Amino acid sequence: MRSHTRTLIVVAAAVALLALFLRNVDLWRVAAEIVRARPEFLALSLATMPVNLAIRAYRWQYLLEPLGPTRFGNAFRATAVGFAASSVLPARAGEVIRPYFLARHEAHAERMSATGAFATIILERLLDVITVLVLLGSYVLVFGRGLRTTNPVAYAWLSGLAVIGAAGACVGLALLVVLARDPQRLGQVTHRIARVVPSLAARIAGVVERFARGLGAVRRPGRLVVALLWSFPLWLTIGAGLWAGATAFRLDIPFTGTFPIIALLAIGVAVPTPGAVGGFHAAFRYGATALFGAPDAAAVGAAIVLHLFSVVPVLLLGLVFAAQAGLTMQGMQRLAAQAEPGRTV
Repeated sequence: MRSHTRTLIVVAAAVALLALFLRNVDLWRVAAEIVRARPEFLALSLATMPVNLAIRAYRWQYLLEPLGPTRFGNAFRATAVGFAASSVLPARAGEVIRPYFLARHEAHAERMSATGAFATIILERLLDVITVLVLLGSYVLVFGRGLRTTNPVAYAWLSGLAVIGAAGACVGLALLVVLARDPQRLGQVTHRIARVVPSLAARIAGVVERFARGLGAVRRPGRLVVALLWSFPLWLTIGAGLWAGATAFRLDIPFTGTFPIIALLAIGVAVPTPGAVGGFHAAFRYGATALFGAPDAAAVGAAIVLHLFSVVPVLLLGLVFAAQAGLTMQGMQRLAAQAEPGRTV
């Protein structure tokens, strides 16, 4: 798809989601709710952002170990740059910039391919999905059982979401296990299949083999379990930030109530708008009002502030790290284009 066509689609999606988010909203009341938000809880919510970024970087460093030793500082900088890029560029460009940036700044870059590092990003996303589903399942089965009587429609919807998501996560994990089991053999098979296009055969086989090597953690169940365990403090920290933000706006949402909201946000931010604009806002507003009866103006105000907290700090940090590496915004765009699937090295 041509870049300008893709950009138009992304912009249209963002506008549609923002229109949905702001539908029937009294903006003056929203502004009043933001002004009267409790600053101590806003500060607590903001403080969770660098913590979850550091946990993400540490977990990624751990997943990268089968490819070679990686310094935490480099993993942290690459994570910040990647998330900053996704905040301003469409189609979640940071997901491909992050491994490419790391592979170009590690001392052992000759042994770490960006394709292999990108495979760990896919694995990260699967671990995130599994963790979010476990938290959602714990709410449906334990913490939110009262919702079955107070809001049976929402309870049934959340239960269905948990079942469908779990099935998808199992399929995804099985596929990654198959890909990771024998990287060299997989590359040979792909090479034979690609012979129908001789000019691309070696390139395709090499990319697939390097991608499979990047899934080294899947070949070591113990390492995969440890990475999954690290995903829980990550998402619990995210939940703490959401709870503190909701409390700042006096929303009656318990800490465990953030678990279904996190699942809704995961769906909302899947729409590849820059910085998850629109998707994040609409998902949080729906979760707060439909599940917990939050006042609409307060829910909208909380969504706006929480989105700013999730984007602005990491954006500023990522831009600082990018500038230190001599990478401008135009450079990020070129890097994203260079690192697209099929062109990654």
